[in-house]
Order: sequence, then structure tokens, then C-alpha cells
Amino acid sequence: MEYKRLGKSGLQVSRLSFGSWLTFGKQVGDTTAEDLMKLAYDNGVNFFDNAEAYAGGRSEEVMGEVLKNMGWRRDSYIVSSKVFFGADGGKGGLVPTQKGLNRKHVREACDQALQRLQVDYLDLYFCHRPDKQTPIEETVWSMHNLIQQGKVLYWGTSEWSAQEIMEAHRIAERYHLIGPAMEQPQYNMLVRDKVEVEYSQIYKTVGLGTTIWSPLASGVLTGKYNDGFPDDTRLGIEGLEWLKDRALAEENLGRVRELSALAKELGTTMPLLAIAWCLKNDNVSTVILGASKTSQLEENFKAFEVVSLLTDEVMDRIELILKNKPEHPVF
Repeated sequence: MEYKRLGKSGLQVSRLSFGSWLTFGKQVGDTTAEDLMKLAYDNGVNFFDNAEAYAGGRSEEVMGEVLKNMGWRRDSYIVSSKVFFGADGGKGGLVPTQKGLNRKHVREACDQALQRLQVDYLDLYFCHRPDKQTPIEETVWSMHNLIQQGKVLYWGTSEWSAQEIMEAHRIAERYHLIGPAMEQPQYNMLVRDKVEVEYSQIYKTVGLGTTIWSPLASGVLTGKYNDGFPDDTRLGIEGLEWLKDRALAEENLGRVRELSALAKELGTTMPLLAIAWCLKNDNVSTVILGASKTSQLEENFKAFEVVSLLTDEVMDRIELILKNKPEHPVF
């Protein structure tokens, strides 16, 4: 397994990591979850990603039980959570104090995540979305205090704009606080702008680690939707209608069909080509993998072998198929 420094922090994360979105507490049972995490750990994965909102908190509970059962040394792995959407455990709606990035929810959500994950501290804690109802200054102070209390080691953002990230850094610098170290954006062959253009100056200035999610565009880039929409797939999960409509646009499916042919020509598979393409970007710290079967995860670990196949010529051919390379603004 390859490792990479997380932005300008000293933390080293495995370039392939494992996340539980849509699987733990939903698609897979506890035994399968344990098998998946053990397989990941045995293959050098040291970062496990989670969030309060995943399965209403149940995902963290499942992961916490696995961590307890495995008995791995705490200094051998990294675990994360995210705060914003709240966790209702499937019991119904949330009141305003149970969500957002206000001081009260950030503090209490962290304590709840620690309890569910059965750990003494979170290595990484993400603000899952920007909170338009809470001043960024309040959120920065709240995260800084969690670090000072020893409950969190590094904090970051997820799907924040470059402007919002830099505002957080400006506040941190003004008050001598600890600013965000990482961002978790969606990034794949079909979604590229933030990672490739919007954050381009942040990498060079304050530094930014990226823990990207959905490298396979929720399964679209596996090629399994090329000839239709099979039953029991991820995009059939209730609540993902927005993702299904966008990802399964005929334009994207046409691209995937052409990419699948290229992958076959290279002697690999469409999923491995898509993951390797993400790894090729040096600004990607780690690619978060999701899986419901150990065979899927084991296969995806082979993506490192495909990176060497992505020569300049092959990358040019991919760009000709995608036709979506983001343009940098001209000043």
C-alpha cells in the first residue's frame, strides 16, 4: 500500500482507504462489515471514513464494534467522522440544535461519534457541508477547541468552496487557531472542477489534503449501467434520486461505454481504470473505496497496478472520450 502526507500536515494516509457510506448499517450486515474492514487493514489501509449521518449513526456503531473486536493498536489506524446533518438513528426528524455547525452541535456530535465508534479521539473530523446559518468563525473556534481538548487531531471540510475554506484559514490566522487541514470532495472522471481547478491555489498556499469520495460515481464508472439499470444497485437506494438522475445521464453512459472499451484494450477493467485515474492526480491524498463484498474490495486494491498504464498518450485518449476537462480561469 502506498501512503501520502495529508496536505501540509504530518499525517500519512494510505492512498486507498475504506468508507462506510451507504453500506454499513444498510447494505451489509455486521459480519460482512467486519470482513471488509479486516481485509482492508490486512492490505495496508490505515484510514476508515465515517459520518454521523451515515445510516442515522448506525454506520458508526457498526464500525465501532469492528474496531473493538479486532483489537488493532490505536496508533495503527486513522478513523474519521463528519458533523452537519445530524444523526437521528432512524427515529424521525431533527430539531435545529441537533444539526449544523453551531458550537452546541459540533461539541455534542463529536462526543456522540466517539461513543458510537468506541474510541477516545477522532483522527479526522470533517464539517460535512458548509453551514449558511452559522458564522464560519464560530465553527473554526469550535473545531479548534475540540483539538485543544484532545478529542480531535485534525479538522477539515467536505464539499466546501475554496472561498469558504480560505475564510476559515483567515479566521484561524487572525486568532492563532488551528485551521482546516483537509477537504473531502466528490471526485471522479465525471466530477472534476473542485479538485482540479477551484482548489488549485489552496494546494500551493495554505496546503490541502483531499480524501476524495465516489471515485466510481456510485457505480456508474464500473460499467454495470451500460446496458440498463439492474435491480438492487446502489443508485436504487431511497434518497439517491438526485445522484441517479445526474449520473445516469445518457451523455455519461456514452462516455463510460467508450472508457470500458479502452480499459479492455489496456488489459484491465473499468473500475480499476477509474480508480487509477483518480490516483494519478497528485493532489489526491487518498481515494475512499466503498464495497458491499470482499471480492469487490480485493479487486479494487489492484488499481495501483493500473496507474503505470496511464501514460501521457492514454491520458490524452481518456480526455478525448470525457470531453469535460475543467478550464482554469484566465485573469
